[in-house]
Amino acid sequence: METCDLGGRQQGPIWHRKPVPAARRGVIVNIIHSVKGCHSKTIRFLNVAFDSSGDSLLAGDHQGNIYVFDLNGNRFNLVQRTMQACTALAFNLRRKTEFLVALADYSVKCFDTETKELVSWMRGHDSSVSSISVHGSGRYAITTSTDTAQLWDLDTFQRRRKLNVRQSVGIQKVFFLPLSNTILSCFKDNSVFAWEFDTLHCKYQLPTPVEGSVLLYKVFAVTRDGRIFVAGGKSNHLHLWCLESKQLIRIIQMPAKVRAVRHLEFLPDSFDGGSNQVLGVLSQDNIMRFIHIETYKLLFDIGSHEEGISTAATSPNGRYIASVMENGSLNLYSIQALTQEGNKPPPPMFKVVEDWSKCTSEANKLTMRVTSEKSEWPRKSKGSKIQNKLLKLQVNTSLENKENKLPGGLNKKRLRVLLKGFGEYPAKYRMFVWRSLLQLPENHLAFSSLIDKGTHSAFVNIQNEYPIKSRKLLRVLQRTLSALAHWSAIFAETPYIPLLAFPFVKLFQNNQLICFEVVATVVVNFCQHWFEYFPNPPVNVLSMMENVLAHHDKELLQHLIKYNVTSQVYAWPLLETLLSEVLTREEWLKVFDNIFSNHPSYFLMIVVAYIICSRAPLLHCHQTGDFEYFFHHRNNLDINAVIKEAYRLMEATPLDIHPQRTLDDFIPLTKGQYPVFNKYPNFIVDYQTREWERIRQDEIEYLRERQLAHELEAKAQERKAEDEAWYRKQELLREAEEQRRKMLLEEEEKLAEQRQRVAAVKRELKVKELQFLDASRRRFLKYQQDQRQMELKHLDDEIARKASMREQETAATVQDVEVQRMELESQRQLFEQHLIKDQEAVTKEMKEEVDAHRRRVDLEYHLVQRLMEIDREEKQKAHRVAEENLAKAEQKRIDTDWRLQALHKLRRDDQDREKHYEEIAKLLHDNRVKEAELLKAMREAEEKKVGKKFYRKKLNWKKSRRLLLLQISTGSSF
Repeated sequence: METCDLGGRQQGPIWHRKPVPAARRGVIVNIIHSVKGCHSKTIRFLNVAFDSSGDSLLAGDHQGNIYVFDLNGNRFNLVQRTMQACTALAFNLRRKTEFLVALADYSVKCFDTETKELVSWMRGHDSSVSSISVHGSGRYAITTSTDTAQLWDLDTFQRRRKLNVRQSVGIQKVFFLPLSNTILSCFKDNSVFAWEFDTLHCKYQLPTPVEGSVLLYKVFAVTRDGRIFVAGGKSNHLHLWCLESKQLIRIIQMPAKVRAVRHLEFLPDSFDGGSNQVLGVLSQDNIMRFIHIETYKLLFDIGSHEEGISTAATSPNGRYIASVMENGSLNLYSIQALTQEGNKPPPPMFKVVEDWSKCTSEANKLTMRVTSEKSEWPRKSKGSKIQNKLLKLQVNTSLENKENKLPGGLNKKRLRVLLKGFGEYPAKYRMFVWRSLLQLPENHLAFSSLIDKGTHSAFVNIQNEYPIKSRKLLRVLQRTLSALAHWSAIFAETPYIPLLAFPFVKLFQNNQLICFEVVATVVVNFCQHWFEYFPNPPVNVLSMMENVLAHHDKELLQHLIKYNVTSQVYAWPLLETLLSEVLTREEWLKVFDNIFSNHPSYFLMIVVAYIICSRAPLLHCHQTGDFEYFFHHRNNLDINAVIKEAYRLMEATPLDIHPQRTLDDFIPLTKGQYPVFNKYPNFIVDYQTREWERIRQDEIEYLRERQLAHELEAKAQERKAEDEAWYRKQELLREAEEQRRKMLLEEEEKLAEQRQRVAAVKRELKVKELQFLDASRRRFLKYQQDQRQMELKHLDDEIARKASMREQETAATVQDVEVQRMELESQRQLFEQHLIKDQEAVTKEMKEEVDAHRRRVDLEYHLVQRLMEIDREEKQKAHRVAEENLAKAEQKRIDTDWRLQALHKLRRDDQDREKHYEEIAKLLHDNRVKEAELLKAMREAEEKKVGKKFYRKKLNWKKSRRLLLLQISTGSSF
């Protein structure tokens, strides 16, 4: 284990590096964040994330501290204090110094690791964010919580879309598929949907798993190429889905000790084309097991029951595993130290054939069990034993073993034997074998410095010359060619370098470093002496090939010479395109398996062998165009025969004309820095570069002058057009002015006629209006007259009704008085008869009589008052009507007559009422006389029997009677 510079810094937390026991295999460093004081305590880490390069690690603890660890520089730095626990991290944004952190307050913040400042603050979640997924371009991110998922634009930090679901369903995870524009959403009901990122239309939904294999999905992982989707949950089963066919292709059963899966992570590999094969499975026992999803072998595991793992992350470059432990510390593992697969040769290309009866029952089952990695290779047959003995006899010396030893634990001799036996390397391990054969140094820093120089001026407009449909492929080709041009100036002037590099660019488009180093190795070793006659084709190399062809097939060469077909026609097209124009992909890969496994001269022999194997169709060609077409298009040719012929040529060609005598042996690229490539005429390249620069400058000046001339000409034409347009406009304006004048005169005449017609119409309307007003006035006067007559009639009826009521009231009063008189008379008679016997009864009756009389008097008084009020209201109403009608002279007379008539009637009414009151007063006078006589008799009797008490009551009765008479007299005078 290497040492790590993680010492304490001033007053901040202290970092400890503890020694790692030997049992903890693969651990580079164990990081514990502890704070010393009165009570020392450990601050727990919660989340980790790698950047896109895999050389920097971001870690957050439960106090909100965010640290960045530089794994190359062996340094760390505190970049932010958020003061609250983080729930998710993302460090692979487009701007390399920025990162996203999800906090406990449901918000997501973006910080800069260099400036340590807050870049943006994104809100919108109502629960904690469990995961952050960043698009491959680094411009977009998806944050996921249990109730919603939100899509953010990381350029503007604005929310673009929001996915809401029912609370009963819930979201498990929403993330981008690698290297694609597809979004995968996984819900708690086991439904998985794929969405198109640009339109957010649903592309497909994964079907329900087969019966008997249903498990509740909790965790997910996808390979780098986005083809395989793995899901796990509360079970020891893992479901492997093929996203291309949308089918469940395999169910992997973990060991019995695994009861639930907590986390899934694929291990990246630079040479598997993104089809990751090793899957890390973190189970409930806090141990992370790494299995091979094709062989179902358990490769290795990390963590233990004593030191369990909480979560883990792998670096994109496939070098490190960072794990947060259950005790809150942070472990960094080396994948190279953990796995032994990278140090072993590829497995043999044969398998053990088991008993067919045993395999039949398992053929249709998806479930595959994970077994231990300690499985022996199949037993070899006797023939294979003999072959092994022969091989051992051939490689006795240690010197040869040292020469044939390749990086990655491979042996060149054995690879050649394997290649001769099968004709090609396994497609699964071809990239690994090529890397070992070419001994690529993987100079990351040197390659980064070439890439940082940007696009070379010679390849800025490469899309015009090579219109490639895939923009990604075009971009990788442009970067690779620019890096070659920055490495050596000759490649900026070589017209065929894009043709030479394109096959490797298409093959290694996902790893630009390997692509560049493969092309550079091919140029240095397999294109020797190509640039000595630049800018002409390599005449020396073509001459060597022509000598070989003359030695092995003189008839074919004579036929080519006969029709003036030189080596620049039949050999150079194959060389400059590396045979990619005349071979299919599979044939080309098979050919280069053999080229990379042999001396660089074998490449020239392959080209000569291709020509010799094509002698039959070539001998039938008699025109130069036919020959050119033949060597630029695919032909019906057995590539295995070409490879065998090339091996024959390597062995049968004399040494004096053999290209191996001229070409150097294979020399790999140097580590650290790339070698200087100057095997070309510098003066020609420099002169050509200067000429190209001069031509570019002249072209720029010419274009500028032409643009200026075009602008001046355009301005002159514009001025001329403006002048012509102005004159035309003036002419049109004059014509329009004349037309407007004529139109104005016509309009004025029409207006005069219209005014006359309008005046006549106005006069007619005025006369009609006067007639209408006169008719309305007469109609209104008639209506008023009728209204007044109706009011007079109503008043007459009211007066008659009131007079009738008064007569009825008077008659009722007279009758009452008469009845009273009769009652008094009867009382007097009864009094005289029963004066002594019923004195008390008479007294009681007198009281009742007095009360009844008082009530009648009050009633009469109220009636008189009511009549007075009615008369007063009638007077007020008449007065108001008189005032309203004073303004109208014609109505004044009618109102006055009506008033006079009403007054006369009222006066007659008053006279009649006075007469009635006089009669009432006379009757009352007679009653008083009789009452006096009655009282006198009563007094005499009272004085005798009652005395003074009865006398007082009598006086009160007199007072009430006098008050009644006074009221009656007052009413009669009114």
